[in-house]
Parts: sequence; C-alpha cells; structure tokens
Amino acid sequence: MQLIRSFDQEDAAPVGLGMQVMLLTREGSDGALARRLAGLGGQIDCFPDVNSGLSQVINDPYRYGLLVIDCDDFGGLQAMRQTCLNLAEQADRVPVMLVSRDCKAQVFPNGSNAPVVLRAPLSAVSLRVGFEHALRDRLALRVN
Repeated sequence: MQLIRSFDQEDAAPVGLGMQVMLLTREGSDGALARRLAGLGGQIDCFPDVNSGLSQVINDPYRYGLLVIDCDDFGGLQAMRQTCLNLAEQADRVPVMLVSRDCKAQVFPNGSNAPVVLRAPLSAVSLRVGFEHALRDRLALRVN
C-alpha cells in the first residue's frame, strides 16, 4: 500500500517546526547532520565540545526540545550512553538521540528517558523516524 500526501495538508509541516535542537558534533552547523535536522524544522545550536554543550542543556533544559549527539566524534556509542545516564539525573526533560557507526541495531525505546540510537550514516527515513520517536510525547500533546 502506498500513501500519498499533498503538501498543502496541515500535518505535512516539518515535525520539529521551530524546536530548539542541541547538536553535539565536530562537523559544525554546515555538516550533513545539522542540515538534515534543520530540514525537519529544528532550530540547531551546534557545539563541537560535549562539556560545553551539555552544560547548556543542564543549565536551561526547558530551552531545548531535543539533544542529538554524534557519538563517533566523542568517544563512541558506549561513552555517550554513559554520558546520557549521567545527564538523565540533571535534565531528564530533554529527549536524546544518539548517532553512531558502532550501532548494530537501531533502538527506539518505549521509555521516554532512554535515548533513541541510530546507525550512522543516517538515511533520511531513519532520521525522520528517530526524530519523531524521540519527540513522540510532545507530538501527541500537539495533536490533541
């Protein structure tokens, strides 16, 4: 079955329209991941350093709707999973999405405190699904 949507439908708007996204990557705001997140409607704050980026999220967790980490730039998937566990105690209101080449199987957790884990390099479909899954609680509130 194929579903076809027209672009004038209300729900065809980018899923992250206007949402502030913290992106931790060494690629910078001109990198592929930043451009793709912006294409989903996110307003991207890019940081090339984990500590400075996470301190922004911890100091102002209500500012950000999503935290995305390019794990390969910062010690790998396991290191960033541990960082997320530590972060959960500080800023559990911010959904997290981890992207890594080390990812064997993509993870779309049921719990809202666990990060979405995506395999790099990202396809447009996996990024969109991961983005929507990470924000599912916020999207459900927007629909109701």
